[in-house]
Amino acid sequence: MKTNNERIISLDQFKDKHFGVLGTPSRNALELGYEHFKIGAMIHEARLQKGMTQEELALKVGTTKSYISRIENGVKEARFSTLQKIVELGLGGQLEVSIKM
Repeated sequence: MKTNNERIISLDQFKDKHFGVLGTPSRNALELGYEHFKIGAMIHEARLQKGMTQEELALKVGTTKSYISRIENGVKEARFSTLQKIVELGLGGQLEVSIKM
C-alpha cells in the first residue's frame, strides 16, 4: 500500500503525465493558455489597485469593457500594442519585456 507521500507528485510531473512533456502540442497549448491567463490576472490586479472599473480602463485605452473583460479572464489574447496601451495609457504603468533562453 502506498503512503500519502508516495502519491504526491510535483506540478511538472502532473503536467507531463496529463499534457505531455514540454515541446508536445498539447503541453505547448497548456503553457500558452497559462501565459494568457497570467497576463489577464496581472491586468485585473493592477486595475483593482488603481481603483478602476473595466469600463474606466476601456475608455482610457479606447476599447470596450467587454474586450477588457475577455483579456482579464484569459478568453482573448491581447496584441502587444494593445497590451502596451492598457498598461501605459490605461494604468499609468510601464510594460517590460524580457527574453529567456
